[in-house]
Amino acid sequence: MSDSAHDPGHDLRRTRHFATTHWSIVVAAGAEESSQRCHALETLCRTYWYPLYAYVRRRGATAEDARDLTQAFFARLLEKGTLRAADPERGRFRSFLLGSLNHFLANEWRRSQAKKRGGGRAAIPLDIHSGETRYALEPSHDLTPEKIFERRWALTVLERALAALRDEAIRAGKQGLFEHLKAYLVGETSAIPYREIGDAVGMTAGAVKTAAHRLRRQCRELIREEVAQTVADPEQVDDELRHLFTAISP
Repeated sequence: MSDSAHDPGHDLRRTRHFATTHWSIVVAAGAEESSQRCHALETLCRTYWYPLYAYVRRRGATAEDARDLTQAFFARLLEKGTLRAADPERGRFRSFLLGSLNHFLANEWRRSQAKKRGGGRAAIPLDIHSGETRYALEPSHDLTPEKIFERRWALTVLERALAALRDEAIRAGKQGLFEHLKAYLVGETSAIPYREIGDAVGMTAGAVKTAAHRLRRQCRELIREEVAQTVADPEQVDDELRHLFTAISP
């Protein structure tokens, strides 16, 4: 019997992501108005807004301009009819979003700054203040806007998987074990030896090693599920995973 059959968190993970959050729903709907499509797009935008914010900042915009432009971009994106540009051949939400942003910026920066950006359109709520806090921690070396976008996109996928695992650990009363093992998931060279973790949480080194193996497997599954939400075709998942891991690599 597979490990997942013994893992009570397995079913939780399988039901966590609803179909209405998938990019495939948005692409399939095209320009057709539907609450399902709008919900899917808003959910994806709320999840992946920060890589775009970091991209705009790295292109030279001030924090205030990046905030206004990001909000205005999403407001326009959610307007009726704008999704006709969602080409299934491009497939990936990441590619569609960056291409749409570049088109938006080319037009927006030509407009008069006296006109309030966004034109009164309702924008989805974004925690822009936290965005600037996060951007202040970005590396200051010569990462191009495109590279920082790709890296932050990949890290967002990883962060969401880790957050889901942490939530499950809290529900299971195993947050302490998770915090110790998290280093093994992100490839930190300073990961604490299994024996020391076992002493801290009252487990044998063997039990900790087994827990670490299970956690890595769960993390891989969650990352794959997260990526699957951002492509229009399941066959693109493996290519997207390779791309994202390359973006994270030093």
